[in-house]
Amino acid sequence: MLYENEQKLIRIWYGDEAPPFALRALAPLYRSVHALNRWLGIRRRPRDLEQAYIIVVGNLTAGGSGKTPLVVRLCRLLAQAGFKPGVVSRGYGRDGRDLRLVGQGSDPRQVGDEPLLIARRAGVPVVVAADRCEAVRRLLERGVDVVVADDGLQHYRLPRNLEICVVDGSRVFGNGRSLPAGPLREPVERLESVDYVVVNGDPGVLPQVGEAVGMHMQGGVLRSLDNDQSWRLSQFAGCRVNAVAGIGNPERFFELLRQARIKVNPWPFPDHHAYAPADFEPMDPELPVLMTEKDAVKCRGLGLNNAWCLEVEAVLPADWESALLRRVIEDNA
Repeated sequence: MLYENEQKLIRIWYGDEAPPFALRALAPLYRSVHALNRWLGIRRRPRDLEQAYIIVVGNLTAGGSGKTPLVVRLCRLLAQAGFKPGVVSRGYGRDGRDLRLVGQGSDPRQVGDEPLLIARRAGVPVVVAADRCEAVRRLLERGVDVVVADDGLQHYRLPRNLEICVVDGSRVFGNGRSLPAGPLREPVERLESVDYVVVNGDPGVLPQVGEAVGMHMQGGVLRSLDNDQSWRLSQFAGCRVNAVAGIGNPERFFELLRQARIKVNPWPFPDHHAYAPADFEPMDPELPVLMTEKDAVKCRGLGLNNAWCLEVEAVLPADWESALLRRVIEDNA
């Protein structure tokens, strides 16, 4: 039922189906509440964090856009430049709202799937908390000198030095309406005030943003969920697989596999889905299971046979990465 409701909203937001009156009527209320929260958040920013250097990564729409791979890439860039980066996140979909330090062996139910993935792939301190300002304080205590706030664009109580907005290049802004009639958390005009706009795909979809840069996902390695065995993605070319994706836009993952000439039996699930063995029972047991890294952090230990996750890297223009690092270095000089 949850997935069916999610898919209905997706059809309304990104398809030709008109939003019902109830959703249209709630949209102005959402905008008013958001505007009030923004005003209150900015006024209540804690002064003790004014000296912290915070890079906020977020998006304007509900759902995934490619923020997590970008956060991982930013952390690696910052570490290579000599900084000590760390990440704060709410930990969407986890049990509880308390502050937790994310470790390599953390339970995704307690810390969230995306923070756990970031901790494993970026190798930096990650703290989850409903109060992200408190999470920043915990990172500063651990010697972090650049904080990356995952999905923090609308968390206005959190101070920020740089804002990076990620846009899904295939869905963009859908029908252009505010939640819940459309996918927008904030008006599109918000792009004018952020420091950088990164399009997960072709930046040409945003002609109104002259300096938007494109980002694409490069996936070449499949890693077994049972052991550390790895295969090249190209080794699955011509094979039929059960493709599992519980992300904001599952079709993006399926298409990535198809482009590698893999025959896909698609199995989409809701974003942040909590997997159970029963989810895999309808699938052809003779076929391998390929899934995203985000799904894999929740599927290890389920006893799946012949299950693999695709490791992807965010690829951005080298000149953009260099310019970003120069700005961070200059700001911290």
